[in-house]
Amino acid sequence: MADTPTFFKDAKDLLSEQGFAASNTWYHGTSSALVNSIKAQGLKRSGDKALKEAAKKTMATIGNDYTESVEPVFLTQSKELAFYWAEQTVRNRSVRIEGEEQPVVLAVDLPEDLNAKVKPDVGAASLLLLKEGEEFMAYLAGIYQESSLGAPDIDLMKAERMEYLHKLGMAYYDADIDSTCLTLINS
Repeated sequence: MADTPTFFKDAKDLLSEQGFAASNTWYHGTSSALVNSIKAQGLKRSGDKALKEAAKKTMATIGNDYTESVEPVFLTQSKELAFYWAEQTVRNRSVRIEGEEQPVVLAVDLPEDLNAKVKPDVGAASLLLLKEGEEFMAYLAGIYQESSLGAPDIDLMKAERMEYLHKLGMAYYDADIDSTCLTLINS
């Protein structure tokens, strides 16, 4: 994957010994192929219909049933982390969907009442036990080191909820997010 563009490198401004600072601005990483749909419809829970359909077809080919789950909109307080997840989205889509796609980051500015509904993504514990999670933790450790901080020390099975938010930058919003709250970050 590509190096993180300089204009996304915000961790030095957000990180402290306590982890990532949070505000009413969150970030969501995705694929350039989804931007027009997101601009029109906002961020939808489980919103990548093309990827879900491709998975459904694959499972039907091998004779398995595919049950779609409704996932929340995943957010982070760092543009740098959102870019990482955007790269993963592009990689995952490239396995099943042809086309030239680029990682993109959306700023999500929520009013106070909606911002209060953003939750730490404790469910990420299961992801972090997989290879993909190990890769994220290595990436995250690099960000901490670039900010002259030690890698986050977290026991994923015993961590408090807020550690997922502050130390790992993992959050979610369990509803669709209107396009009026979104801005595509270009530089």
